[in-house]
Amino acid sequence: MAGHASKQIDAKTLWGGKMSPFSTSYGKLMMWFFLVSDALTFGGLLIAYAFTRHAVDTAWPIGEETFDSLPGLGHGYPLIYVALMTFILIISSVTMVLAVEAGHRMDKRGVVKWMIFTIIFGAFFVGSQAWEWSHFIHGSEFGKIELADGSQAVVKGHFGEVENFTVTKAGHHHKVGDVIKAGSHGVTQENLDHDYRHAVSEGHLHGNEIELHDGSIAEVAKKENTEMILIIKGDGGKYKIGDKIENHKEAARIYEEVATAGVKDRIIYGANLQQNEYGPQQYGQFFFFITGFHGFHVFSGVMINILILFGAIRGVYHKRGHYEMVEKVGLYWHFVDLVWVFVFTFFYLV
Repeated sequence: MAGHASKQIDAKTLWGGKMSPFSTSYGKLMMWFFLVSDALTFGGLLIAYAFTRHAVDTAWPIGEETFDSLPGLGHGYPLIYVALMTFILIISSVTMVLAVEAGHRMDKRGVVKWMIFTIIFGAFFVGSQAWEWSHFIHGSEFGKIELADGSQAVVKGHFGEVENFTVTKAGHHHKVGDVIKAGSHGVTQENLDHDYRHAVSEGHLHGNEIELHDGSIAEVAKKENTEMILIIKGDGGKYKIGDKIENHKEAARIYEEVATAGVKDRIIYGANLQQNEYGPQQYGQFFFFITGFHGFHVFSGVMINILILFGAIRGVYHKRGHYEMVEKVGLYWHFVDLVWVFVFTFFYLV
């Protein structure tokens, strides 16, 4: 276009050692070196994840079954929140482009405005990932159960909330006759349900009696679970991977037998580095490492963006006559967004 003719530089000048190839600044060149090395690191991790996924014999978790919750709304919204997180991160790339473009025009106010938006979107993503980790660690309402034939199944349905615990044997804090319910002594519905799941996992639920944290014994009043389905994820004597028990009464009967048997770890809730409700142990390990590694990159990017924002507000880059620092941090931010597209695809879609 007229007025924007490219400056022709001869090969001797370009490669003579007095300036960088292609007229790229030292800072941007080093940023590209870092991004290439980081891309190789993420690539190696995702290749290892893919290899492990196809090497294990047990069923690998399905993203839409594992990540189906929305904050405050509970379960039944497959991948909705993850899609929102991804959308927000992509939008943050757009605002970063606008910040860089404003810098090219020496528009200080524009740089500040779009950097603020980028920081807000990045912080939302980091917070959302923290919530997702918490949900992943905490587990679903039903957990993964081990059936009588040795097979393992995940459970779908609507969890009947715990109404109260009535103490029948005193412990350190509760006496006989105490009724523990939501709204009494700061107890919430979440506390009741968590105590119930903890007792089931530890084998402290025997029939209708539960052993509480203080050693007291209580009778459980709980609403019935509804619309239950068992999906087999591990082979056993009777059931094989892919089988489903879709009859609610049969599924509920099997689940209740396992939950009230008083056997530790027959039901596993959530995931950590040792056990995993959602599938093979390796799945949880890769999930924590790869998404955590990426989350660290996003958090670092937010912190760097804040520092660059302060520099822009103080007019440091305007006095220099260029906003190349915004462009360099923009390269990093776009890389972080691009990596998430691959992580999102591998963990949630494929």
